Amino acid sequence: MALQDQHEIQAINQIAESLDSGERRVIFYLCESFDTDNSVTCMKDMLKHKVTSHDTSDLFLTELMWQLRRYDILRKVFQTSREEVARILKYRHVLSRFRVLMANISEDMVNEDMNRAKFLLSSTLAREKLEKAKSFLDLIIELEKLDVVSPERVDFLEECLRNIDRIDLAKKVTAYKLQVGISEQHLPQTQRGRSPRPFSAPNGTYPLQPARRALSCHSESLPVPICREQSRQSQQELYKFNTNPRGVCVIIDCVGNDGDMLEQTFKALHFDVILHKWLSVEETLSAFREIVRQREVLERADGFVCCIISRGTESHLLGTDLYNRGLGLDNVRRLFTAEACPMLAGKPKLFFIQRYSIQEYQPCARTYHRDEDLETDGCDGLARCQFIPTDADVFWSHCWTDENELQQGDHHSIYLKALTDVLHKGQMRKTNLVDAHIEVNRAIFEHNKRNPGAMYHIDLKHTLRKDLYLQ
Repeated sequence: MALQDQHEIQAINQIAESLDSGERRVIFYLCESFDTDNSVTCMKDMLKHKVTSHDTSDLFLTELMWQLRRYDILRKVFQTSREEVARILKYRHVLSRFRVLMANISEDMVNEDMNRAKFLLSSTLAREKLEKAKSFLDLIIELEKLDVVSPERVDFLEECLRNIDRIDLAKKVTAYKLQVGISEQHLPQTQRGRSPRPFSAPNGTYPLQPARRALSCHSESLPVPICREQSRQSQQELYKFNTNPRGVCVIIDCVGNDGDMLEQTFKALHFDVILHKWLSVEETLSAFREIVRQREVLERADGFVCCIISRGTESHLLGTDLYNRGLGLDNVRRLFTAEACPMLAGKPKLFFIQRYSIQEYQPCARTYHRDEDLETDGCDGLARCQFIPTDADVFWSHCWTDENELQQGDHHSIYLKALTDVLHKGQMRKTNLVDAHIEVNRAIFEHNKRNPGAMYHIDLKHTLRKDLYLQ
């Protein structure tokens, strides 16, 4: 085997083993493969086949990594930098402009956009295809199979994006048409003037928040990386989150398995982390009260994070207590509202809860505590309390599974592992917290599909008024 071949195979193996399933899915698309098996082995075989058809295999592989923003792989595998690859791509690139554009558009689509697009395409794609689509790229692939969308046919897509109110993305398609010289006259007669039906929900309304829009559309010949940074937005749309430390993160680990992992994660995100292990209900309540008393610390903070790992019932956490009414989940949230904790008014308050479900217990008089014991200091006259709704700015992520899971050797929560992975990725790629939680949902869904006897359930609610990035 030639030395060059050995180098290519080694590079391909390192790339395939470094990417997650979503990134591999994008790679298959950019390589013009609709293979439904996006496993590491299949990706290695596909890339080995592709590099043989390129005179400059290194450029082909480096451009793939540059498009994914995997600059760590560029540095580690190819000993080159993002700037050097960008300079080369100004004059030469090997990937299809059309496929790069489609992958970019898919990356820009948020969950609300996907819902609108699926509704809009319900008369074009089969219901089964729509239900299976996890990303806009999946929809594009199905449209390509029907020859509705192709490198030479993008009018349908352009109109679709306009109808879901993503004018910014429609302009990118328009710019592509100008770059490659596509006009409606170049299309077959059956494609001219063809566009999706106007978008409207059955009742004439669609109760979704407006999608985020990019500020401008560039038409340089240099392709834009797929996983690029968020466009600048006004301060009214983004929570301020740039102090150091960014805020307080309190972790209550009454199980003893994943608290350390969460501690490392939030320290990496520049939070002042307080970790408590093996607390009873009363000790947990005392820990929360101590946080609320730290007025100056909370006043300087940009936000607050609370992580709880505990056995519990549907509405209460038990800590390390065996027989107890427990600490009400709703009461935990109320401890940090703008009314109860005015220092956090107008700031994001994030709750991540892993509960291991047990049967309901009757209250035990010996350990019973009253809800009124949860009273905290009221508003101290800060004007913000008059303008910020009590329950505003809350992100509530609650996952539960059966207590029996704790009996498994070296147990770790699927939910918390997915959460920490997403937060680390969000730190690198500046991912919106609400959008990032989709990846957590996906990880839990995949786990449940493989392990129907060990199901995890998740409930996400939030009253965030702005976008939140933990970068």
